[in-house]
Amino acid sequence: MTQSAADRLLDAALVHVAFDGWSEATLAAAARDTGLDPALAKALFPRAGVDLALAYHRRGDVQMLAALAEQDLTALRFREKIALAIRLRLENADREAVRRAATLLSLPQNAPQAARAVWATADAIWTALGDTSEDGNWYSKRAILSAVHSSTVLFWLGDDSEGQQETWSFLDRRIENVMQFEQTKAKIKASPVLNATVGLPFRLLESLKKPQATGPMPGGTQ
Repeated sequence: MTQSAADRLLDAALVHVAFDGWSEATLAAAARDTGLDPALAKALFPRAGVDLALAYHRRGDVQMLAALAEQDLTALRFREKIALAIRLRLENADREAVRRAATLLSLPQNAPQAARAVWATADAIWTALGDTSEDGNWYSKRAILSAVHSSTVLFWLGDDSEGQQETWSFLDRRIENVMQFEQTKAKIKASPVLNATVGLPFRLLESLKKPQATGPMPGGTQ
């Protein structure tokens, strides 16, 4: 399959990211390396480093979904499927490229784009695992998984343990925290007293509806 010009530029950019970060310099070097017109490179990635970093993030989602589709998930519990999805995504990633992207996208002016990118990752995982929620659970699942994914990435960036075993243990703990929260929520909903006193936020959340595909989607391309 012939690569698109954008993919060729992104591949070439990865060679330079460790030295120049996701930047104008990296985009210019990628254009030179591929022999593409710098004007075309700028048209494809108008914000240079930011757009390159976001493209790399989206590529990570695509690679993760492809790797997940090759796995036999039938014997796994749901929490194990989620952990596997995040692990596959990180195992396919270049740590220095992710580190440089995290630094750039954490800047205040880039934070909204970063949040949408992480939300899109969480949405991709839930959708791939067959999530059928239509109410507020659609939002809460993705919000919680976004937090789990983000914290795990930050831990992974500083993890020098063999095979990143400390990261996978950290991920398991974060998912355990989520499961405990869901169990607590279920107990509150099942208790007439607790549901009446502290269950209002959950009832409000459940009143929400999943956004329509034709409307603005959190994590969508802006």
